[in-house]
Amino acid sequence: MESKMLRSFIAVVDSGSFTKAAEKTYTSQPTVSAHIKALEEELGVQLIARDTKNLRVTQKGKELYDCACQMLALQQNMLDKWAGEEQNGIRIGVSTIPSAYILPALLEGFCKDHPDVPISIHQSDSEAIEEAVEKGTFDLGFVGEKPGVSLDSTPVAEDKTVIIAPNTEGNRRLLKKGDVKALLTQPILFRERGSASRKSAELLLESLGLDLRNLDIAASLNDQEAIKNLVEHGFGISFVSALAVEDRVREGRLLAFDTGLPEAKRTFYLIRRKNTKLSESAESFVRFVLS
Repeated sequence: MESKMLRSFIAVVDSGSFTKAAEKTYTSQPTVSAHIKALEEELGVQLIARDTKNLRVTQKGKELYDCACQMLALQQNMLDKWAGEEQNGIRIGVSTIPSAYILPALLEGFCKDHPDVPISIHQSDSEAIEEAVEKGTFDLGFVGEKPGVSLDSTPVAEDKTVIIAPNTEGNRRLLKKGDVKALLTQPILFRERGSASRKSAELLLESLGLDLRNLDIAASLNDQEAIKNLVEHGFGISFVSALAVEDRVREGRLLAFDTGLPEAKRTFYLIRRKNTKLSESAESFVRFVLS
């Protein structure tokens, strides 16, 4: 039972997709499939039940998932200790918006005073970051939603969700009139499920009295830059962070509709495990962020 097989298995369970698991593990889909098949043959049980459209983790698969996470965490902890990173390094998980618009400035300031502290950063959606911090894979996380009660969370930044649209004459008229519902008759590009941006968009639609099933959903993407590019080139509209589109709106490449609804407001949180002692470097970073 090799660690690379377990990593592939964990990635499939976390992402719900062999394709996404391949992206996360920087391998190919056939390689991931081969790893899962080898695990099932070695253990003599079915771990993933799959057909042409869906996959489901079996009960044995769930049991292996818990064990695999613990095994790899122990392995990583040992490697970290040998490398001296247990005392000096900081492992940070960060969701899309904080990774691009919040964390860089924080790291710049922190690293000026702590140039010798090694920092490893992993980007994923908010849901995956919360799970990884809870399991101890990361020391700290930055996410775009308030996590569950098993994690300590501290607000660190504010933002809002806006609706972006191509800068056309028709959309400029809708923007001037503030006609959001007319805007939402256009094809919509969503972020992937599990992202805080997707959850924020669904909350906004609910507050507007709109049913997701009655809208023209053109696509779901896990790349925010791709969404912005597609909207700019007229492929639809989307819900994104205001921070993420400031430059394009300022340059006239996109239009941004602010609904003005309380549900549009977003808070970003610094998260950590409860009742867990961090390394001195990680504690220093927390103090720096909160200051």
